Amino acid sequence: MTASQRAAVTAWVVGAIVLLLALAGCQTGTASGRATVGLPNAATAATSPPPASAASSSASPGTTSGGSTTASSEPESTTLSVLPTDSSAAASTSATPTPTAPTPPKPAAKVTASPAFGAEGITPIAPLTVKVTDGVITKLTMTNPDGVAVKGKLAADKTSWTVAEDLGYGRTYTVTGTAKGENGKAKKIEGQWTTLTPFAEITTNVSPGDDAVVGVAAPIIIRFGFEAQDPALIEKNVKVVTDPEVEGAWAWIVHDGDDYASLDWRPKKYWPANTKVHVEANMYGLKFADNYYGGYDVTSDFTIGRNQVVYADATSHELVVKRDGETVAVYAASYGSGDDIGDPNRVTRSGIHIVMDKKEHTKMSNPEYGYVNLDEYWAVRISNNGEFIHQNQGTVDAQGNTNVSHGCVNLSAEHAQQYFESAIYGDPVEVTGTSVELSAADGDVYDWAIPWSEWKSMSALG
Repeated sequence: MTASQRAAVTAWVVGAIVLLLALAGCQTGTASGRATVGLPNAATAATSPPPASAASSSASPGTTSGGSTTASSEPESTTLSVLPTDSSAAASTSATPTPTAPTPPKPAAKVTASPAFGAEGITPIAPLTVKVTDGVITKLTMTNPDGVAVKGKLAADKTSWTVAEDLGYGRTYTVTGTAKGENGKAKKIEGQWTTLTPFAEITTNVSPGDDAVVGVAAPIIIRFGFEAQDPALIEKNVKVVTDPEVEGAWAWIVHDGDDYASLDWRPKKYWPANTKVHVEANMYGLKFADNYYGGYDVTSDFTIGRNQVVYADATSHELVVKRDGETVAVYAASYGSGDDIGDPNRVTRSGIHIVMDKKEHTKMSNPEYGYVNLDEYWAVRISNNGEFIHQNQGTVDAQGNTNVSHGCVNLSAEHAQQYFESAIYGDPVEVTGTSVELSAADGDVYDWAIPWSEWKSMSALG
């Protein structure tokens, strides 16, 4: 085998080896993926087996000396080429796998109470709540000291529970239950709340009372058994609902004989006849003062009756009764003589009075003017300063022409009885024509003597 043939065979073998290494994922040579092997004194060869012609001489024509032929000794170089390999395949074979982050554990349920369990001195109307985060409430019961369950409301998403009824004073309530966390594990719910014990529970009274039928000027009067340190708090917890709707306002006012201010509501104008009225005074649990709390809630449902208004003009010496705007009676009358004799104590007060009470028979006294326990009949009281519309047979001759009374409105027996039978609590009596105005000095109900703009300013809520 000539040198040229040996070189070709060697190149073929080397090429085969390089191809096998590439297929196995090994790389040799330049970045382009081509491998170059230089073999000195070797002829150029392909990576496929040498052709048959490779076995024959490939020498260049030599010189002949003495009849012999000499092969060229010029060195030759052989280059072997390997096709590029798949770089992605190589990378996937040699790359290090990225580790996967561990999944965090799911949280356990967390239970909180507002106020915190163990709290004492809680008002019985406080919004007590149990809340769960990272879970839901599966069961919860709250019981009073007698073991009776307290009403509560579970939120739609089951993450909170709230007390849904008023509690009692001076009682300890126990809460038990279970919550389930996002980790699937159960969490106990347990604790206690204790309500305050007041020194006194304050009384509340509403007038007019249930089922009453009253006149178109009757105010709503809510009386309390203690002075409220925060009138605005009290006022926020009262409500009036009327049918039809009627414009009106609250005012704090002290009535004759009361130790504390009352909360009154009156319409801007007289009530419409036949109005239905609902009053709520939700005082239970409200703080009036330190350790003084509302004792109970009060409601009242009453009706406004027919519209009857009395027009009492002292200068006309008459008493006119109108019903639904129509005159139904005109009575001869005698009013107080104060303006005629210069005695303000005997002046019938001008202004809007209301019928407050009536008695078929009563005894009247005024020692300063010389009478005590005087029998009078068909007496309708219109203020607390001694003003009545009543029978007085001793002034019949003056009735209709002269004012001679001590401040009352005198009628004959017949007329006094007729008016008495028509009058109901809350009917307005509008007195005019005298020099002294009705005021707080005249006591009890003087709500209509206060101008509307001033009345609205007497609300604690502005």
